[in-house]
Amino acid sequence: MTTKANWNYPTSVRFGAGRIAELPEALKAAGISKPLLVTDAGLANLPVTARVVKIIEDAGIPVAVFADVKPNPIAANVNAGIAVLRAGGHDGVIAFGGGSGLDTGKVIAFMAGQTRPMWDFEDIGDWWTRADPKGILPIIAVPTTAGTGSEVGRAGVITDETTHTKKVIFHPLMMPKIVIADPELTVGMPNFITVGTGFDALAHCLEAYCAPGYHPMADGIAVEGIRLVLENLPKVAANPSDIEARGHMMSAAAMGAAAFQKGLGAIHALSHPVGALFDTHHGMTNAVFMPYVLIANREAIEAKVARLAAYCGLPPSFEAFLNAVLALRQKLGVPHALKDFGVTSDKRDVIGDMAIVDPTAGGNPVTLTRELALAVFDKAYEGRL
Repeated sequence: MTTKANWNYPTSVRFGAGRIAELPEALKAAGISKPLLVTDAGLANLPVTARVVKIIEDAGIPVAVFADVKPNPIAANVNAGIAVLRAGGHDGVIAFGGGSGLDTGKVIAFMAGQTRPMWDFEDIGDWWTRADPKGILPIIAVPTTAGTGSEVGRAGVITDETTHTKKVIFHPLMMPKIVIADPELTVGMPNFITVGTGFDALAHCLEAYCAPGYHPMADGIAVEGIRLVLENLPKVAANPSDIEARGHMMSAAAMGAAAFQKGLGAIHALSHPVGALFDTHHGMTNAVFMPYVLIANREAIEAKVARLAAYCGLPPSFEAFLNAVLALRQKLGVPHALKDFGVTSDKRDVIGDMAIVDPTAGGNPVTLTRELALAVFDKAYEGRL
C-alpha cells in the first residue's frame, strides 16, 4: 500500500434533545467568560434565540448578541462583528444558527486578534499559516438548522462584495471547541429552510462520496449520511415536530461536513456563483443543480452510485439513485429549473468563469471545464435532464 492521505475528524459534540441546557457549562469548559453570540438577522428576534440568551444569563454569564449578518455573509458583516467583539471585551464566540451565523461567528473569532486583512487567510495553499494562533478566540457552535455542518468545520464561507465571489477562510483553530447539537432547536425552522438545508447536507455527503481520492472513512460517513437524509428529510417536512427525524438530519449535516474534507464538486462550484450573484438560498440552489451534475458526472461515478443505491435500499443502479433524488425534489417542492428559482441567464458566462475557479471545482469526478460548467448551467436553467 503506497497511498498516503491526510484525515481530520471533528471536535467534541454534545448531541441530543435538551442539551442546550449545557451551554453555560460548555462555555466554562472552553474558557469563555464573556461570550458574543453571533447569529443572523432573521434568527435574532425569534423565541429560540431569546431562550438561549436566557439560559446563559441565568447562569450569571454576561452575553451580547451580534446579528448584523446576511443570509450569504459578506466581509462587512465580519468586520462589524469584530468591532463589536473588541469593543465589548468578549473572550469567545457562540456561533449560533444556520450556515451564515456559524460561518460568520467562526470567522469573527478567528479574526479577533489578527492584524492582516481577512482575505490573506483564504483557503489557498498554506495561507492559513499567516495567522497568529494566539489571536484566535475559542468558539462554541450551536446549529439551529440541519444542513451546512459548519459546526464541525475549520472554515467559513464569506462573500467578497467587491467581486461577488464566495471565498473560504480557513484555519485549523477555527474548529469549535464544543458543539451542542440539540435537534429541538431546529423545530421552528420554516419548511423552505428545512428542505433547503436538508438538501445541503445531502449535497455535502453525495459530493464527498463521489469525489476522487482515497478516503474510505469519509466515504463510509457520507453514505450513511445520504441514507439518513433520504429517510428523514421527508419525515421532518411532513411533521416538523418529529424530534427523532430532526436528530437524524442534524447528524447527517455534521457527517456531510466531516466527509467533505475529501472534496466537493460541480454542485457547489455552480451553486456558489449563483448564490453570490442572485442571493439564492445555498442549500436549495444545490438541490436544483444536483440531478444535472449527477448526469454530467455519470461516466466517472456510475459504479459507485450503484453501490450507494444498494446501501440506501434502492435497486443497485445509477438510475435508481437519480430517480430517488428527483422524486425527493418533487415531493418537497424544490424548483426543477433555475429559471423557476429567480435566476436569469444574462450572467451565464460569468457563472461559467466563476465555477471553474471555485475552490470546490477540483473535487469534481470529471474535470470541470468552462464548457462543461456552461452545459450543466444551461440544462439546469431550462430544466432539461
